[in-house]
Amino acid sequence: MLNAHNITVSFSGEDLFSGISFKLVAGDRIGLVGKNGAGKSTLLKIIAGEQEYDKGTIALEKELKIGYLKQDIEFVGGKTVLEESYQAFKEIVAIEQKLEQVNKELAERTDYESAYYLDLMHKLDDYSHQYELLGGYNYQGETEKILKGLGFKTEDFNQLTDTFSGGWRMRIELAKLLLQKNDILLLDEPTNHLDIESIIWFENFLKNYSGAIMTVSHDRMFLDNITNRTIEISLGKIYDFKKPYSQYLVLRGEIKEKQLQSQKNQEKEIQRTEQLINKFRAKANKASMAQSLIKKLNKIERIEVDTDDNAVMNVRFPISVQPGKVVFEIENLSKNYDNKKVLNKVNLLIERGTKLAFVGQNGQGKTTLAKIMVGELEYQGKCKKGHNVQIGYFAQNQAEYLDGEKTVLQTMEDAANDTNRIKVRDMLGAFLFGGDAVDKKVKVLSGGERNRLAICKMLLQPFNVLVMDEPTNHLDIASKNVLKKALLDFEGTLIVVSHDRDFLQDLTEKVYEFKDRKIKEYLGDINYYLERHNLDNMREAEKKLNLKKVTKTISSDEKKELDKQKRLLQKEINKIENKISKLEKEIKKADLKIAEDYEAVSKDATFFDNYNKTKKELKTIENTWEELIEKLEEL
Repeated sequence: MLNAHNITVSFSGEDLFSGISFKLVAGDRIGLVGKNGAGKSTLLKIIAGEQEYDKGTIALEKELKIGYLKQDIEFVGGKTVLEESYQAFKEIVAIEQKLEQVNKELAERTDYESAYYLDLMHKLDDYSHQYELLGGYNYQGETEKILKGLGFKTEDFNQLTDTFSGGWRMRIELAKLLLQKNDILLLDEPTNHLDIESIIWFENFLKNYSGAIMTVSHDRMFLDNITNRTIEISLGKIYDFKKPYSQYLVLRGEIKEKQLQSQKNQEKEIQRTEQLINKFRAKANKASMAQSLIKKLNKIERIEVDTDDNAVMNVRFPISVQPGKVVFEIENLSKNYDNKKVLNKVNLLIERGTKLAFVGQNGQGKTTLAKIMVGELEYQGKCKKGHNVQIGYFAQNQAEYLDGEKTVLQTMEDAANDTNRIKVRDMLGAFLFGGDAVDKKVKVLSGGERNRLAICKMLLQPFNVLVMDEPTNHLDIASKNVLKKALLDFEGTLIVVSHDRDFLQDLTEKVYEFKDRKIKEYLGDINYYLERHNLDNMREAEKKLNLKKVTKTISSDEKKELDKQKRLLQKEINKIENKISKLEKEIKKADLKIAEDYEAVSKDATFFDNYNKTKKELKTIENTWEELIEKLEEL
């Protein structure tokens, strides 16, 4: 399908990447990864034909259709959601217009025997045949199906795109792309504007896609679920393996270990040869042997070890002062946007040191509540901040508030006070803005670099409560891992709005789902929420199927006994669910150890015994949990 050979791109005399080559064939699901600024988006633009390259060639098959989702799109208003989505079917829409014109003429004419009328009938037949071949009778249903999969509701279809936020308009662009049936899909961080449910739907769609996919993503779980090949751009080179991201990391680590071992063995051999050369040089009768060894040494191809860009942020979130026990007290809180009610009589109590996540579909009020808590929005009801609470707030579009004409250093110095201004350069260095990088203008930074700068700027203010709205958007995987570690170590209160499942795993102890203007509490991390959420959905579907069933009337004494049994069962179920959550965390940690250093864990005789024992215990407890759930359902 596509063959890229020796591609080199330079900016200001420095190579972004040099002499890289790869092929794309049908069925490839490529995760394009690397640090912020490594050149991932640039490579997608080159393949899409939107950016020139300095050296090399790109060969494409004839009539190859390439679809490209950019990070930033210029939107044109004036159309409804459906009208804009139908732009994906320009050929079908054009034939539709021709059919309409022909049918109009046929209805008006009465010269049924004329040559012109006969010609119109032939045109009608031809256009109808083309229309059917192109899928004209199915495209409207397909459009609605994909829009619903991406989170739109039927009532949204006839709304103007101008009334939607940038994130929702990005979904319309994604819908158009998925409807076009391209041979190659180029996706630049496609999950940034999707909620968890839409991401899961999107993953299933891509698994059944017949063409090739190359996606830039920093969502590790998304990459593992949909890719079968990983290309990493690092220090101007690419590393290409036919493995999903997590398997690729393990494989690349093993290869590097072998390279190191081979390099050590070669160095020993070279040292031994050099010693012999020095020994033979001193003897006249051995001079020819010395020359022979020198020639042999010069011919040796030195083994090189793949170099990694291991520079990562150094982030720490210190708390300013200790707040009171209750950080936020929210009672009967409601919020309307004009006639649209987003939140209705919400109640929430957040205590000091709690780490919690806000999840749910876009538009359900997660960002709205976050903005209310930090004092950015008016509301009805009560939202009381606790004693000594100082808030650090990272907004979803935080990077957009940065002045593009300022340099990185100016951005920080203008936000600093007399106390911390002298620390600005050290802080920037910790966020990988060292040397000349501080003199770059903000407008030339990548999305991830702008996010890093926004987090760094946030640290100039004191806080003991962190409210972060989609902090991982655009951040590379290494930076996300560092941020997650810093948040785990943070001793204050954390409220994070995120759709990144990998990032949320083990980060929070509570999840609040926003749905139908209410919030629902789940006592666990994102994995626990997803399991319970899926179960709740299945139960809801089951209830709908059984609506017509007749309910048996029971006495008050029987009802009391039944309620008692339910309470005891629920108590037992809660205990088991907590145990399941703990065992899953243990298995997750063990899986991580295996992925990071298989050789080390394999030397530990008890490791895999304990690992298998834990998995077996989990299976047994899950079976017990299922039995108890069935009993509860029966009651």
